[in-house]
Amino acid sequence: MDQFLQAAIEEAHKGLAEGGIPIGSVIVHQGKILGRGHNRRVQQGSVVLHGEMDAFENAGRQPASVYRECTLYTTLSPCPMCTGAILLYGIPKVIIGENQTFMGEEELLKLRGVEVTVVNDAACVQMMTDFIRDRPELWNEDIGE
Repeated sequence: MDQFLQAAIEEAHKGLAEGGIPIGSVIVHQGKILGRGHNRRVQQGSVVLHGEMDAFENAGRQPASVYRECTLYTTLSPCPMCTGAILLYGIPKVIIGENQTFMGEEELLKLRGVEVTVVNDAACVQMMTDFIRDRPELWNEDIGE
């Protein structure tokens, strides 16, 4: 498995261990992790800290030229909010762990020229399948149902 997808999965496991939603993300620049994060809506009482948003927050302020050279890895297909951040900062490539349990805005990313790769990693699928089964109320809150 790709080391960066593995790092995103580790972030997702951290979120789950903290009582949150198991979605993780890392932003990679020139072979190094610039920012890592996991969904912390529950832990922080936040309305915006999805895994990707947390990774952006932890990457800190970066010049646009840096973001234009990054790859974002996420365990789950990005929602509209996270897709907007990816487009806003000009991330050219997104690697998605899985989109079977939730299909985000992949088509919008592709329409805007982002290279999107879906791995459909079995561990990512199982992690979300188990979470949605065990915590449907929390999952529905997170995706706005």
